[in-house]
Amino acid sequence: MSREPRSWLFVPADSEKKIARALESAADALIFDLEDSVAPSEKARARDILRGLPARSGGPQWWVRINPLRTEEHRLDLELLGSADIHGLVLPKAESGADITELAHRTGSIPIHAIVTETAASLFGLLSYRDVPSSPLAAMSWGAEDLSAALGAASKTDGKGRLTFPYQLARTLCLAGATAAGVQPIDGVFADFRDEPGLIDEALDAARDGFTGKLAIHPAQVAPINAAFTPTDEQILHARSIVDAFAADPSAGVLSVNGRMVDKPHLIQARRTLDRAGD
Repeated sequence: MSREPRSWLFVPADSEKKIARALESAADALIFDLEDSVAPSEKARARDILRGLPARSGGPQWWVRINPLRTEEHRLDLELLGSADIHGLVLPKAESGADITELAHRTGSIPIHAIVTETAASLFGLLSYRDVPSSPLAAMSWGAEDLSAALGAASKTDGKGRLTFPYQLARTLCLAGATAAGVQPIDGVFADFRDEPGLIDEALDAARDGFTGKLAIHPAQVAPINAAFTPTDEQILHARSIVDAFAADPSAGVLSVNGRMVDKPHLIQARRTLDRAGD
């Protein structure tokens, strides 16, 4: 798959039924979860299920959410490497770039997707991901549920269902930290998988803000997420017009395109739009 994943679908690694459904979905990336959605007594069986998945060619990327650093389950999870068709690892409870360095020392160059806002301390380390040498970091996403528990919050939303300030801050810091590190910023989960209009609104807002994908917890969320993070024909045409205009006049600082003045920041954004479209 040439473009960056838009939809990242979580699936409990101990449920063969849910894995089968996820494999039939149109998700760009599957995250086989060995952490929160798998009971301690089922983690060994979940690893065995992943080892037994058949080899394949093409299709979605396969990622595994391992258990947090410095736990016994984490060490056992890493034994999966080399015995399953794994594209990358999802690291929960990441607190700084030092955690990426620690994991990379054990796993080499395998891509890492870090969930970076699940503890109170993590909110102070978002810029540090930029400074990891030879980093295999590929994506950063944020999580509200674990952070809410860590902060002792009664709720993460207000009376109108909107995220309160601590979680808006976590989301913004994840976006800025991922962009500074040059990796893919991924928006967090939308918990009510039956509320498709709500999911669409949230995904479109995330795409507008600069996120390039979103976590999903149900196959029904995949299609709306893919649509939200796929540039429209109109956006692609406008982006191509900007790129073509600067290609024709590379010394220009400002140009008129379709009756609007555009400059180099517009060119950068246009190139990103075309990249996301696979153009």
